[in-house]
Amino acid sequence: MPNSGSPPPCRAIVLGVITLVALVVPSLAQDKILGGYFEEWSIYYAGYNIANLQQNGVADKLTHLIYAFADVTSNPPACAFADTWADYQSPYLPSVSGTPYPGPLYGNFAAIQQLKQLHPKLKVLISIGGASATNTAAFASAASTQAGRVALASSCIDLFINGNIAPGITAPGLFDGFNIDWEFPTASDTQNFTALLAEFRSQLNALSKVTGKRYVMSFEGPAGSQNYVNINLPKAAEQVDFITIDGYDYAGSWDTQTNDASPLFDDKQDPNYGQDLDINDTVDAYLKAGVPPHKYTMGVPLYGAGWTGVPNVNHGLYQNSTGPSPVPLANGTGLCTDLSGNTPGCDVLLTPGLATYGTLVNLASNGYSNYFDPKRIAVSLYDPTGETFYTYDDPETAFLKMLYIDLKVPGGLRGAYVWALKDDDPNGTMVKTMAAGLGR
Repeated sequence: MPNSGSPPPCRAIVLGVITLVALVVPSLAQDKILGGYFEEWSIYYAGYNIANLQQNGVADKLTHLIYAFADVTSNPPACAFADTWADYQSPYLPSVSGTPYPGPLYGNFAAIQQLKQLHPKLKVLISIGGASATNTAAFASAASTQAGRVALASSCIDLFINGNIAPGITAPGLFDGFNIDWEFPTASDTQNFTALLAEFRSQLNALSKVTGKRYVMSFEGPAGSQNYVNINLPKAAEQVDFITIDGYDYAGSWDTQTNDASPLFDDKQDPNYGQDLDINDTVDAYLKAGVPPHKYTMGVPLYGAGWTGVPNVNHGLYQNSTGPSPVPLANGTGLCTDLSGNTPGCDVLLTPGLATYGTLVNLASNGYSNYFDPKRIAVSLYDPTGETFYTYDDPETAFLKMLYIDLKVPGGLRGAYVWALKDDDPNGTMVKTMAAGLGR
């Protein structure tokens, strides 16, 4: 049922459970990871900077900041900057501490330096790769030989851990480790994937003997079995401190029928029931494969998936659509008519079929009704006039997912992370809610 001033009975019961468990959870989860991806391109249309993390208090809640992305080259096998202007050249970014950046290091890297000075316990990782066919091919090439693996790990360590950024520009200690985002290894890459992680781990361990510092290793774990089947999960897990495992994109505008994009549980009412398109089934698959629970870190999306041309049946859920939802204005009052990035006020993703939490939270007061599914732990928005449907996470589902992390197995899972920090509302409500659920 839609919200109408007071929550419907099922939602009221769940909210009561949240309130009760919140009183005891903080004592259960003091050492949980709470990570957040910061996209280097956030500084452009979204206008979201490292300084925002300090201003809205989110930096106080994070254990790990994951900076996306660095590129991979194949000839020679090496790490490379994806955007030098954003990374270390732009002198125009707001200061984190109020002190101007002295140079020659500028950009996001200079801001990260200031953030780490204010939060010395914060670990900052550089994520290498991402959803790029070029990076995927370069990973496969570099990992295919021992020489290539050695060269790639050595290059990445020199660039980001030792901080030899450019002639005359150094920033040692800027990054505390790596997040390897190889999307996605094929069956022929299985052994090479593990071997690449092992080479990174070996070289970082050798560096630790010199510096006395422990470096962090993680890799991106896909949710779909068609992708993680090509990873030797227990062997790969041995090489890393934790795995950032997707908990989203179980449905999206590439599907013609609407569905929940990040549900915690499966449901027999779902036309795709039994296809493991939910977080709980993903967790079970990783644990069954031999991944230790203390290395499982759950991804939570700060964006939603949307469709249009959705009939007013079952408040839009499990219905056929005519295509991706149009891009809304960020304030929820209408639609964006210019996706070029030259017009302010649009949802910052500027992508049909997607919208940030910061935008979606504004739609409920602009013609949309909000629905909560207690079986799946999922929420959706539906506008019967515009026949538009969105699936997303809100603070209540995010909190319940954190309780799941605490209670799934004895000792709980390792923690959670968000993609991506810029997509939260200005107060960082989603991240702060998750921190509360993890006892941070």
